[in-house]
Amino acid sequence: MTVEDAEQVVRGIGAVLVGVIWAVAAVGAARALRRPAGRAMGVATRGGPLVAYLLAGVPYLLVCIALWHPLPTQPAGTTRVACLVVGSALGAAGAGLYLWGRAALGDMYNVSSSLGSGLFADHRLVVSGPYRFVRHPMYLGIVLGVVGALLVYRTWATLFMVLALPGLVMKARHEDRLLGEQLDGPFDDYRARVPAWMPRPARADDREEPGRPQAGETGLEGSRREGRRRPLAMGDG
Repeated sequence: MTVEDAEQVVRGIGAVLVGVIWAVAAVGAARALRRPAGRAMGVATRGGPLVAYLLAGVPYLLVCIALWHPLPTQPAGTTRVACLVVGSALGAAGAGLYLWGRAALGDMYNVSSSLGSGLFADHRLVVSGPYRFVRHPMYLGIVLGVVGALLVYRTWATLFMVLALPGLVMKARHEDRLLGEQLDGPFDDYRARVPAWMPRPARADDREEPGRPQAGETGLEGSRREGRRRPLAMGDG
């Protein structure tokens, strides 16, 4: 198999994964419409999180479609192989982390955007699965996936996606602020112990304490489920 053939296979798999992720997001958004709304900020205070998501997401999608053309400079030889290998690994890790986070959120999943975010009226906190390691695992998965896409597809659109990643930081801050307002005590404790983006080694003061409350995220989507802390294996949730 040539490098060109391998690239076509990887790109096809990537397209399927993106389709699965969009389908998962759409199903979650539809279910979220039936839930009573809680605190919100930005555009979501008037039209709800879905409106804020569409106002930001539709133009973003249209720009990506318009920019789907190869970059003028393409790697060759071993550099091209390295881009394919590293990009594939990042893309697979990103998709897996996103879907793992989505599964952990369960019925607390909701959409959000840089224009606004919202919580549910009966908002609960989730700390299972990847949320025990970072507060925004789904967004971290998107970052990994987008960087991987740039290495594999090498189009103007994927470059634009990388340049637009700071929008995720804005969304994460929106969600942290809302969670802090609606669930101040448990979330403040969680935020003090769990980093937003990059996992850190466990510390002695992070060991299990019976009855200690925990918190989690709203994600691209999300919110979190409350519960007592319990040991979780990788993939739990």
